Order: sequence, then structure tokens, then C-alpha cells
Amino acid sequence: MNSSFKDVKAVFLNCTLKKSPRKSHTRSLMNISIDLMKKEGVEVEIIRPVDYHLPVGVQPDMVEEGEKRDDWPSLYEKIISADILVLGTPIWLGERSSVASKVIERLYAMSGYHNDKGQYVYYGKVGGCLITGNEDGVKHCSMGILFALQHLGYSIPPQADAGWIGEVGPGPSYGDTEWGGEKLDEPAGVNTEFTNRNTTFMTYNLLHLANMLKSNGGYPAYGNSRKDWDAGKRWNFENPEYR
Repeated sequence: MNSSFKDVKAVFLNCTLKKSPRKSHTRSLMNISIDLMKKEGVEVEIIRPVDYHLPVGVQPDMVEEGEKRDDWPSLYEKIISADILVLGTPIWLGERSSVASKVIERLYAMSGYHNDKGQYVYYGKVGGCLITGNEDGVKHCSMGILFALQHLGYSIPPQADAGWIGEVGPGPSYGDTEWGGEKLDEPAGVNTEFTNRNTTFMTYNLLHLANMLKSNGGYPAYGNSRKDWDAGKRWNFENPEYR
């Protein structure tokens, strides 16, 4: 165990379309990263957003927009309290799941909030993603997810994504032990070295970056504070404070 990770907290959002307690192939892949983090002493929370009532929208609380209920504010508190956010999603029609898109939109709803330094609220947080499916699209889905997270303020380390895809078309999904009524020799995908290596590297890259940021109090606020910008301390050639 690396003792430097003991104060790190991670939240895994499994953006499966299946409500608990139904089996999720995406969760099966996420378990590799989850187990590695737990072995390193990291506090881990796993959440299925589909179990929550999350209206469509890009406002912090959609009750204020006429919805009768919105679980997003309470879910957001779990996310923002963590140092690492990992989004897991299956692939449907070559794209991330609708649940993953909704989560990103709701994350975007909070992106105007600020941290104690006056920076955007996700500064100092680290993001990654895990993808599963039986069709092409692992890298495509990762591109969209990681771009969205960094645009909102998350930091993305090297090789912050991993995934597994089976043969194109009907067939066993990740972790399946049988298909077509016949038992498989081994659970589908679990011994794929490429996936296992990339998931391991992703996990430790997330941990290393989260630990570096946490140890240094996040990013310096010099030149990137919305609070300072609004107060007139703008980074430009006319302001001698920033020359």
C-alpha cells in the first residue's frame, strides 16, 4: 500500500442503464479500478445515477425550474467531496449512454460555482473514464467524456481512460460467464491483458495526479481566479500586477 494515497477519495459513477441490483457489465470492469484503489487505502464510493431521479437540465436544482423532485444536489455533494471522479459507461450506437450524457450536463450546471480560491469549482479534481461494449467506440466515447471533464475544470492525467469491447454484434459482454445457454471457459474479457494494463495504469495515474494536487492545495489562483477577474484583477498587459 502507498500511504500517500490514504487521504484520497474517489467517486465512481456507473452510468449503466440498468437500475440496481441488476448486473452491470460496466461495473464488472470498473471493479478492477475500484479494487486497486481500495487496496491502496483510498475511500471509494460507487453510485449508479440511474437509481436517482435526475431531471434533464443544466440548472443546479431543477425543482426551481418546475420539477417536483431533483436528486442532483445531494448527488453533487458526494461528487464534489471526492478528489477523483471516474465515469463508467456502456456504448450504445457508438456513443456513451444517455445517463452519462445527463450526468455531464448536470455537472456542467454546477461549473459556475467557485472553490475557496475563487477558481471554478472542479479545479484541483481529477477525472477519468471506463468504457464497455460490443461495438466500436471506446476511444470515441473517451474523447467526449474526457474533453467535457477538462472543460468543466477537472484535471486529466496521462492515459486516463480504458475499456473493453467484445466481438462486433451479439455475443457475451464483459464479465459474462455464459452465452447462448452455454458456459464459457472463462468470464468474457477479464483476462484481456490490454484492458487490464490500461485500467491499472489509468487508476494509478489518477491517484498520482490527485495526490500531487491535494498535497499542493490544488492549483495556484494566480491568473485563473474568477473572483479576482470579477474584482477587476484581470490578467492583461494593462494590469501591472500581472506583468
